[in-house]
This record gives sequence, structure tokens and C-alpha cells, in this order.
Amino acid sequence: MNRFFKTSLLALAVSALAAGAAAGAFASDLPRDLPPYAADKPLPVPEIARKTLANGLEVWVVPRDGIPRVDYVFAVRDAGHVADASDAPGFASLLAGLLSEGTATRDSRAIAEFAQAQGGSIGARVGSDGALVYGNALAANAGPMLSLLAEVVRAPSFPENEVRLAQANALQALKAAEAQPGFRANRAMLSAVYGDHPYARTQQTEASIMAVTPDRLRAEHRRRFHPDRSLLVVAGRIDADAAFALAERAFGDWSTAGAPDVVATSPAPRQAAASRLLLQRDGSVQSTLRLASPAVAATDPDAIPLQLAGTVLGGSFSSRVMQNLREEKGYTYGARAGASVSAQGGHVSGAADVRNEVTGASLTEFFREYRRIGSEPVPASELDDTKRYVAGGYLIANQLQGAVASTLASNWLVGLPPEYLGEYVPRVRAVTAGEVQAMAAKYFAPERQSIVIVGDGGAISGQLAEWGEFTAVE
Repeated sequence: MNRFFKTSLLALAVSALAAGAAAGAFASDLPRDLPPYAADKPLPVPEIARKTLANGLEVWVVPRDGIPRVDYVFAVRDAGHVADASDAPGFASLLAGLLSEGTATRDSRAIAEFAQAQGGSIGARVGSDGALVYGNALAANAGPMLSLLAEVVRAPSFPENEVRLAQANALQALKAAEAQPGFRANRAMLSAVYGDHPYARTQQTEASIMAVTPDRLRAEHRRRFHPDRSLLVVAGRIDADAAFALAERAFGDWSTAGAPDVVATSPAPRQAAASRLLLQRDGSVQSTLRLASPAVAATDPDAIPLQLAGTVLGGSFSSRVMQNLREEKGYTYGARAGASVSAQGGHVSGAADVRNEVTGASLTEFFREYRRIGSEPVPASELDDTKRYVAGGYLIANQLQGAVASTLASNWLVGLPPEYLGEYVPRVRAVTAGEVQAMAAKYFAPERQSIVIVGDGGAISGQLAEWGEFTAVE
């Protein structure tokens, strides 16, 4: 099943779940004799065979029956944006995109053709905390595919022509992104939340793109990719011992002794002074709003109840800010809020694009909902709908073996153990209304939130006085 189809299927399924949650919010309109919802089916937790190679590389194998396919996910901690220099934001994105564009023995076309010949594909992506390299193939071709993945991970060559093409594409993408107010708003929001912490530096700049060279990419690859900070997840129709043997053959002799290494990421701030920023956008007929403050890391006990609080507040179509600002007030096509967690910290945020004339009123309604969820228990039916929505989306997203491998690797990057795969839904179901209220009061308190607005200051500044003094940014 190709990635587009999987994404589309997931989107349709989650939309259906959202519709179900919305239906729950208006249960009085449903026939009275409908049966109750069934209990959530538990996610079958696979037996995970684990081994650590002599060079420190962890290998997890998840044997699964089903289609004759094997999925690989290779994860490297601290190889993402946290390793980017302060003057090179977004560098990791270009590095990841170029990993499979050339190695010591193959060019980009040869890599793509070889992967297709194995009945699969290969690619990479990065986040703040690390890098993920993906590969998949027919089970009969598990060995050759893992050899290719190891070649891409260990010996990318970063050819000059591919680097220049990637730069040109990145510059065009940046030009398009800079024209969108949401891009500017998000950049300012992350800076307000994280200050000079690396979590604030995820967006590329023209200078950072132009500074990329093949030599710098090779140097950064040597610094970031080390076996003792890496995990290989193997999922599919393959025996654990056979998978370990393949991993040993592909990675066992990999040594980075003497190579430079990244410095471990420091914890992100848990507190930040609430700021007020107005990013000027001449002639804009609407305001792009962002509200945000620091929160918690993925491993913090507050993380799951905070996620539920954020989902009640703004994580689905039936959420409170969406119903208030869109359905009741007609201020916007969509409003959202929620929590984001990473290995060393996280943040909560709210967002909407609203008409100029209701900019101030929209802030009023956002904070009205923030105060309400922090001062009143969430009704049992609303909380149960939210739990079903969150748990159901998670269960659907982890039906395919490639998704399971990706979830295990992504969890590992942020410090969560493999058992978390099966623990997540029971933990969601165990959250109480009191915990949701406490999390909302603690992290969504209006006085904690920085406000970022991208819009025409001449048209909206008169509405902002009650929110404090805004610093104008051209």
C-alpha cells in the first residue's frame, strides 16, 4: 500500500472518528434506542526481541504475520534540529533529504531503482529530537534492502549536483512559505516559547540554505550519526534471529571512534515571560493568531492528561474553540488548540485566522474557553467522546506494521520505552475529569500565554489594548 493511500485512509478514518465525537456532543439528536459504544479494542502489543550490537546500536525486531513485507526504521537521537547551529536553522532538513541522493557506490537514480527492485522504497525525515531513515521491501529481499539502508545511513556522499538542486528547491519552498502568515507566526511563537533553545530553530532561512555545502553535510553526518545513539526497528515477516544476523552484517563493523559528537540537548524552559508581538502585514484583511506557552516533555506524567485537555479545548471539529469561534460566532473557518511534546520539553498553543474586525473578540473567546476548561470539570460525556477520539485515532494509525515500527522508533527518540506502544490507550482511558481540569489550569492559564499576531496593525491595533502592549515587528 503506497504512502499516499495510507495517509488518505488514515485521514478518512480520523475524520470519521471526529464526526463520531461531534455526534456525541449532540447526542440529543440521535435515536434513543441506539446501542452504546463498544469498549476500545486493545492494541495487541507485539513481542519485541531486542539486542545491542558491540558498537552500541540497539536492534528491536517485531515479527508479524501478514503480507510478505519487512519494514525498517533507523532512528538517531540528537541528529535533528537540536543539533543545528544557531546560525543554521533547518539544516537537518536538508541533510535528511539528501541522505538517499547518493552514496559512495550509487547515485540517486541507482538507489531509487535498487529499492524499487526489492519491492520497496527508502527515505528519511527529521524532527527536533532526531532523524528517521525508512526502508521497506518484500520479505524475500529483506537482506539486500537492509544493506541499502545501511549504505544510506553510513556512507552518504552528498553529491554536488544533488546539493545544489536541493538548495534551489528549498529556496523556492521558503519563498512560498514566507508569503504565508502562518509560517511567520509559527516562527515567532516558537521563539517566544523557547527563547534561544534549539527547539525554536526548526525553520530554514535563506542564509542557512545558502550556507550548505557537500563538505559541511559530510562533516555534520559524521558528527550526528553514531551507532551508540541509534536504534534499528525491524517489523514484518522475518524471524528475530535472522533479523539480528542481517543487522550484524549491515552495521556490526560500523565504528565512529574518534569522530566528533553532538552535545546532549539541554531541557527546554518550563516557564517563559508572556510576550505580545504584532508582525506587520500591510493590507491584510485577516489576523493570524497564535497563543502559546511552555509545557512538558513526552515522558512527564502530565503529558497524557494535558493532551486530553488540549483535545477537548481544540483538537477536533467538535472541540470547544472550534464550536465557539467557528460555529457560534462565525469568526473563522477553523480554530484549534493543543499540546506538543518532545524529548526535552513541549508547549501548548492555540491558533486561528480571523477577520480583522473580530481580532480582539477572538482573543476574548479563546481565553474564555481557556478559563472555563481550567475552572470547571469536563462533563463525563464530552470527556468520554474525547478519549474515544484520541484512542481510536491512535489504534487506527498503528494498524500497519510500518506504522508500528515508526511509532516505536519515534517514541524511543523522545525517551519512551517500547511498552508505551500498548500502554498508551489504557493511560488515556484512565484520565479523570479532575486531571484534565488541573492540566488546563496549569498550562492553558491565560496569563501564561504569549500572543503573536500577524496582520495589519493599522486595522487592528485599537482592539488589542486590553491584552497588553504589543511590540511591532516589520
